[in-house]
Amino acid sequence: MTVAAVGAGSILAAQNAVAAGTDPWISVPPNPVADVYRFTVPDAAIQPATGVDPAVVAVEGNFGPGKTWSTLNMGASGGNWSSTIGPLDPGLYYYQYSARPAWNQDAVGFRNPDSPQGVTSKPAWNTLFVPGPGAEWLADVPAGGQLETLTYDSTVAEEERSALVWTPPSYDADRAEPYPVLYLLPDAGQSYSEWTELGRAAQILDNLAVEGDLEPMVVVMGDGDTADARAEVLDNILPSARAEFNISDDPSNQAIAGIGRGASQALNLLLTDTGEFSKVGSFSGSLVSTVNATKAAQINEATDLVRVYTGNVTDPAYNRTVALANKFTAAGVEFQSDGSDPETGGTWDTWQKSLHDFASRVFASPSDTGPSEGHLPLESHSLPAPGTAPTPWIDENGVVTFETGTEFADANHVTVWGNFGPAGSWPRIPMTKQSDGRWRLTVPFEGGSYYYKFVVEGVDHKDTGNPTSVLSEPNWSTFFVAGDGIRGEYAGDVAPESRGAVEVLPYTSTANEQERSAYVWTPPGYDADRAEAYPVFYLQHGGGQTWTDWVEVGRAAQILDNHYLKGNILPMVVVMGNGNGVDFPNELLTRIVPAAETQYNVSSDPKQRALAGLSMGSGHTLSTLWAHPGEFGYIGAMSAFGAPPAGADIEAINEGTELMRIYTGDIQDFTYQNTLSLIAALEDRGIDHEFAPIIPGPHSWDVWQKSLIDFLPRLFKGDTSEGIPIEAEIPEAENGVLAMTIADYGDGVALSEPENAGDRLRMTGQLPEVTVSDSRTAQQAGVGGWAVSGHADSFTSTGQTLTADHFGWTPDVLTPRPGLVAGSPVDTVLDGGPGLETPGTLASADAEGRFGSAVLGAELELEVPVGTQPGTYTGLLTISLFPVD
Repeated sequence: MTVAAVGAGSILAAQNAVAAGTDPWISVPPNPVADVYRFTVPDAAIQPATGVDPAVVAVEGNFGPGKTWSTLNMGASGGNWSSTIGPLDPGLYYYQYSARPAWNQDAVGFRNPDSPQGVTSKPAWNTLFVPGPGAEWLADVPAGGQLETLTYDSTVAEEERSALVWTPPSYDADRAEPYPVLYLLPDAGQSYSEWTELGRAAQILDNLAVEGDLEPMVVVMGDGDTADARAEVLDNILPSARAEFNISDDPSNQAIAGIGRGASQALNLLLTDTGEFSKVGSFSGSLVSTVNATKAAQINEATDLVRVYTGNVTDPAYNRTVALANKFTAAGVEFQSDGSDPETGGTWDTWQKSLHDFASRVFASPSDTGPSEGHLPLESHSLPAPGTAPTPWIDENGVVTFETGTEFADANHVTVWGNFGPAGSWPRIPMTKQSDGRWRLTVPFEGGSYYYKFVVEGVDHKDTGNPTSVLSEPNWSTFFVAGDGIRGEYAGDVAPESRGAVEVLPYTSTANEQERSAYVWTPPGYDADRAEAYPVFYLQHGGGQTWTDWVEVGRAAQILDNHYLKGNILPMVVVMGNGNGVDFPNELLTRIVPAAETQYNVSSDPKQRALAGLSMGSGHTLSTLWAHPGEFGYIGAMSAFGAPPAGADIEAINEGTELMRIYTGDIQDFTYQNTLSLIAALEDRGIDHEFAPIIPGPHSWDVWQKSLIDFLPRLFKGDTSEGIPIEAEIPEAENGVLAMTIADYGDGVALSEPENAGDRLRMTGQLPEVTVSDSRTAQQAGVGGWAVSGHADSFTSTGQTLTADHFGWTPDVLTPRPGLVAGSPVDTVLDGGPGLETPGTLASADAEGRFGSAVLGAELELEVPVGTQPGTYTGLLTISLFPVD
């Protein structure tokens, strides 16, 4: 007998799905970094969809910081318009394509006509779900609840209306005890269906249910688009839902919540019909009505839970929510505040989190009644007065406000364009015109340094209210936001007493003997008379840049200050020269280096000299290496290109170079392929080098700052190859999978010598141990588990056949635990059973018993009639593993 595991259906692996929805204009290009997406629009599809002959085509969506709506312009090539963005953080994105006939004319939004409408109230919108860590609670769940449409007659609107109703897994319409019910209301301008289309309410509720964090309930998402919400809810939605679903009419089992206007409607019901709903949630809501002490006492007596939610200060309802909390406090209303979500504002990303928190509490009694982790206290917030300088204005929580002057009062379209997108990409974020003619934008930012400009109807403008400047890009301005992340940690200012000095080094260039300048950073405590000369690092800019860019945009001085303060780098001098329009190796060795060695106490020892650059500067760096091997012991190339020439002295390069380290962004970096070609050439020529892990992002300062942060601590420390290698391999079965292995069975399983049992011969044996490993999350497994089955083929011997119903087993679980059970014994046909001619269960696990490893076995039995033709009979036993919903 041979034992085999079935391939199909035997393994359910967690995969990073290509979550491009149903829009074929979205693709996932081959990329070493996950979750990068390419949008490609055929030019021929735009005019029929919009009526516009486009001059500007873009994809617009919640791709900006804090999921702010932003615009990513597309480039035209080969009959298509395309743009690439990412990595996108896991979560839900909503977007549309847009076309403008000219910069000063309005954009017309459209979607791929071959994709279904994704958002009922926004016909041009579609959605894209990016799975991954942090968004598991938004992912689809196998065997989750059911979503149905409830149609009812609205006496208020005098029309037929609809609501969406979610019922939990294992919902029982005949259950003796009616289910608790949560009613949800949308904001003005929203459709009730947006709760599922943009709010992913069904997935949120499914995940809570399968995780056991939700009291089984029914959720009704009704239509609150009416001036008389009280009548619509109490006279229409509630009676219709009760007639169709097994839900409670007991106030203690009724809850209501909403967004914006829907939240205000729920709060008004709290006042007008106190006790009708014992749980009330306000998501970005407000309350105009007053609350006196008598009403507060009634609310406290009749209501179990009132919980208030809002986004950060960019949420238009933020201050109204603060006022609501203050009003409740003053009146004595007992309520809970979830605080302010610092990450997002008045967006579905905020309300998704609000629903997740509220639904988990609504019919439960959690011990924690305070704000969600990391949320900020509710405090009034005000923006600076119009015309306040300097701009942008940055508050203590990293919320940035940009403002123009009144010079663009007649403009139709003004945006802020900067490195605000994922991994430092450059979306344009629309500004809003104010009543005084100024344009404003308020956005939450993560920690890091940023550069930007205003774009007014396609024309670039400097923010004249920002005193910073960039010599090579006169329209750019810069700012820094403190915060977490590597750029937030290393690109910020240290205390003045801990800073190195930044000075200007003049020198005479080979370019027509003109006077040029370099920036020089010297470490704190630099001693021009120190006996031991300082190591020196020559750092080069890229094309279109100049000697100031590493300081003005790259914040190299701050990066050096922070590294030095942390003790990560040796005291060194860093020289940032001008590499434009010269034979750089000659310029460096005959002008920049001699000037630095004359004016600073720096070493001329090659092992104490480093050279690196970005883009064009990487080409300069490598051309110097090829032409003058051994002059610089440390070499760094960022967004690199420049293969070694045929005549390069490989032996001298390897002998004279302590470290060569190459950096690149991902496929969004237009030199990415050049860098891969360089790496291939280095390997082919046997040149020693290190290829740093690919940094997500385009050809941008975000990538180059991270490269510099990585490169600096490696300088002037001898052999960087020394150290303890650490290697870890994650077995597949431990990475979100359901998998099965079978112990080694050699050439097969030989059954025992026949035992004469009177009317039959009986042969027995042991099934090789079967191990099932289940590390799926609840989102992957749903409320189910798994099952292992086996079935046998006929046994044959030189033309003789024994049908598989002669073969049976007695299963056993060798690692018993609750929720894991062995299958029933399967008798052979001679005992009146079916044998394993049809599949028999070896073992099964439910949601409680499935997780971890389970070892299974079985006693095998083959029974044949006395007188069966002698011979060696062989058959095949197939073991299969299946997920069970």
